[in-house]
Amino acid sequence: MVTLTLLKFSIKINASQDKVWNALWSDASYRQWADVFSPGSYAESDWKEGSKIKFLTADGDGMFSVIEVNKPTTQMTFRHLGTILKGKEQPKTEESEDWEGAKESYFLSENNGVTELNVEVDVTNKYQDYFNKTFPKALEIVKEIAER
Repeated sequence: MVTLTLLKFSIKINASQDKVWNALWSDASYRQWADVFSPGSYAESDWKEGSKIKFLTADGDGMFSVIEVNKPTTQMTFRHLGTILKGKEQPKTEESEDWEGAKESYFLSENNGVTELNVEVDVTNKYQDYFNKTFPKALEIVKEIAER
């Protein structure tokens, strides 16, 4: 079993929590900022707490997770469960087991019209550099969208 590392990212956005929340989770804007991770990325879910969510690339590859916490405008937490190839959930592999149970959390708090977005994500060492480079770019896009 590989050890997961908790990465933390933060950005201040000149917009209300509502606007930042919508920039994160509405389908059109999610596709814009998630594109940084893999072009054509999107999510499939009803976005309800306890529901499954699929994070997919344009090719239908990705991961499936459960929405552990959905407190609108305040917190969204996903717990990753496994991988998807060509639209199909895959049996466990050594690599998918490394990610199993990893969490990805988004916390929003507003003060005087400025929302602070804090993200915490569990990653394996293999992907640490990748997420350290891409997550700040993704958050800049969330900021751009929310501040429009």
